Amino acid sequence: MARQAGPMPGSTVRNPTPAFNRNREDGAKPERPPPQSCHRAGILLITEESDKNSAGGRQGGRIAQPWRINREIKMSGCIVGWAHTPFGKLTGETVESLIVRVAGEALADAGVAAADVDEIVLGHFNAGFSAQDFTASLVLQASPDLRFKRALRVENACATGSAAVHQGLKAIAAKSARVVLVVGVEQMTTTPPAEIGRNLLKASYVREEADIEGGFAGIFGKIAGLYFQKYGDQSDALAMIAAKNHKNGVGNPYAQMRKDLGYDFCRTESEKNPFVAGPLKRTDCSLVSDGAAALVLADVETALRLSKAVAFRATEHVQDFLPMSKRDILKFEGCGRAWQSALKKAGLTLDDLSFVETHDCFTIAELIEYEAMGLTAEGQGARAVAEGWTQKDGRLPINPSGGLKAKGHPIGATGVSMHALTAMQLAGAAPEGIQVKGARLGGVFNMGGAAVANYVSILERIK
Repeated sequence: MARQAGPMPGSTVRNPTPAFNRNREDGAKPERPPPQSCHRAGILLITEESDKNSAGGRQGGRIAQPWRINREIKMSGCIVGWAHTPFGKLTGETVESLIVRVAGEALADAGVAAADVDEIVLGHFNAGFSAQDFTASLVLQASPDLRFKRALRVENACATGSAAVHQGLKAIAAKSARVVLVVGVEQMTTTPPAEIGRNLLKASYVREEADIEGGFAGIFGKIAGLYFQKYGDQSDALAMIAAKNHKNGVGNPYAQMRKDLGYDFCRTESEKNPFVAGPLKRTDCSLVSDGAAALVLADVETALRLSKAVAFRATEHVQDFLPMSKRDILKFEGCGRAWQSALKKAGLTLDDLSFVETHDCFTIAELIEYEAMGLTAEGQGARAVAEGWTQKDGRLPINPSGGLKAKGHPIGATGVSMHALTAMQLAGAAPEGIQVKGARLGGVFNMGGAAVANYVSILERIK
C-alpha cells in the first residue's frame, strides 16, 4: 500500500510551541527550505533540511553542514466525502429529513456504498429542541443497507459535532472500523425563543449560572465585561471581527446570513443592533439555526483508493471544569492546551497553517481564542484583527467561511460543518467566494460551553 508522494504541502518540523512569529514585529512568516515528506500505511514521514546560512547552521563562526530531521507522524484517518445543507430557518425540514439528506449525499460524494459503512456516529445536542431524543438510528433511514450497522449518538454541548468526528476517528484508530459515517444535526428555529434560551443554558453550570441575565449570551456578556475591565474597551475589535466574518459569509452558499454588514453597523448600537448582554450587541452573537452536515471517514489505506483524501494530521480534545467560578475565564486554558498538544503531535507551529476555522459563538470568544491559540499574547487579541492578520487574505485567515457568526450555529451540526468546510478548502473544492488560495494545512477549533469542551483538528490533503 506504500505510496510515494512528492513534497507534502505544508509539512514542517519545528518547535511545537504555538507562537505566531512573536519575534517578528511584522508577523511575517520566515522563509525556510521546503520539507520533503511521504506517507505509508497511515504514517507521515517528514524530512527537513536546514538552510546552511540560517541560525543554527553556524558553529564557531563557520558554516556547518545542513542538519536533517526525520520524524514520523501517525495520521488517524481521512475525510473522503462530505455533505452540507444550507443553515438557517429551514421550513419543511425535520431532524430526520436533514439527517437522511446529508448522510446519503456524503456517501455519494465519497463514492462509498452504504453497505461498506462499519459504524455511524451522530452528533445531536437536542436538550429539548426536538421531541425525538433517541436519534442515532435515524441515520439508518438514509439507506436499507445501513440497517444493523453500529450507531451511536454523542453530545458535548456546542462541540457535539467535533465530538462525533473524533469518536469516528477513534473507531478507525482502534481498527474496529475502516469506514465511519459521521452526521451532525440540529433543528432550533421551531422552538419558541424563551425555550431556546432555557435549552442553551443547559450547556452552562446550571447551579451557578442559570440565572445570569441574558441567558447563554449573558454568560459571554459577563466574560466580555470582565475582559473589558482588565484590558480596556474592546468594542472596536469585536465589531471588526463581526464585520470580517459577515464579509466572508457573503461568499458561502451554506451561510444563514450572506450580507456584508460593515464595520460601522456592527460597531454602532441601533434599533437593528441593540445591546443583548453586557457590552455584546446583536452583531456579536451567532445565529439560531437549523442545519446538518456529514462526513465519511476512512482509514488511510482505504482513503487512498478513493477519489480524495484529507488526512487528520493531529487531533486533540481537552475538557475543563464546567463552573466558570473554578477557572480564569479570560484565559480559555482548555483551548490553549488543545492547540499546544495538537500542534506538537502534528510537528507544526501555528504559522504553518493556511487558515483556521474557529468557534465564534460570540465575537468575544473569537478574540480570546486568538490569544489561546498563540496568535497573540494575552490581552492583545485586538491586534490580530486590527492589523488585518485574520482577514481572508491575511497572514492567518480566521473563519474564511464566515464562521458561526454568518454561517449560523445549529449546535450538533457546527463541528461537522467546520471539518467539512476545512476539507473542502484543502481539496480546492470550497465555494469560490470563500476558497483560501493555496490552502495546504487547515486548523479547526470547536468549543462546547464557555471553553469547557475543546476540540482541535489539524488537516492536510494527501490525495
